[in-house]
Amino acid sequence: VDAHAACDARPDGALRPPHLNLAGARPRGRVYSGSPAPHARMQLRGHLLTPTGFVRGTLDVSDGRIRAIDGDAVTEQQVRAAADVPLWLPGFIDLHLHGGGGADTMDAGDAIDTIARLHALHGTTSLLATTMTAPMADIEAALRAVAPAVAQRRPGAARVLGVHLEGPYIHPDRLGAQPAYARLPQLAEIQALMALAPIRVITLAPECEGALALIPALVQAGLRVQIGHSAASYEQACAALHHGASSSTHLFNAMGAFHHRAPGVTGAALAHAE
Repeated sequence: VDAHAACDARPDGALRPPHLNLAGARPRGRVYSGSPAPHARMQLRGHLLTPTGFVRGTLDVSDGRIRAIDGDAVTEQQVRAAADVPLWLPGFIDLHLHGGGGADTMDAGDAIDTIARLHALHGTTSLLATTMTAPMADIEAALRAVAPAVAQRRPGAARVLGVHLEGPYIHPDRLGAQPAYARLPQLAEIQALMALAPIRVITLAPECEGALALIPALVQAGLRVQIGHSAASYEQACAALHHGASSSTHLFNAMGAFHHRAPGVTGAALAHAE
């Protein structure tokens, strides 16, 4: 069950159960993921994973919101031993997802609908549509296609929270599986992309000309900046983190190897990333 909202925090940092985003799976792999009909009421019974651990009891949903979780605390060992009891887990949130069901974000058109429906069937209730390094016209087309799915969730589909812009602002020597369309970042160009669809995460190589100086402005605009597809040294990666980058994209992949005299992006991320 997706309760129409991501987890919400109280001032003390705890999560409020009425705002939990849940997907449930029975032991044989069947998954229920979607939104209840307006004003619908339902009660789910079984083992429930909550912010404080497992509970055996009931979860009450009405008007698309989780209203209450009642039951007795149980251990993980007890849950594993009771394979015949339905197991209800928070829905997965995937922040780096290129495609699914034979569709790719870069296909534009209705590809994002196919992707979001496919992943909802497997327990992902929210996702970021992730782009590839490509000609700018292709990236723009992909973002235009994603924007309506962000504005209005499709029935039976995972919620599209926005875009993860992976490239084209990466190092040409660290493309990995990315096509060879890397380019230097410019704030005006990124702002133009942001006007097409909500960009939540951007992966870039901070050692490329102009990238480091852009990071504070991108963070101020609400983007999460991640270091990836990068040949940055440890010092350059630390500078990026100091400027506001918060983590890395697929750590160890498409970045310099970790070495005791040159720890690079990997060393900086392990030591300092949030």
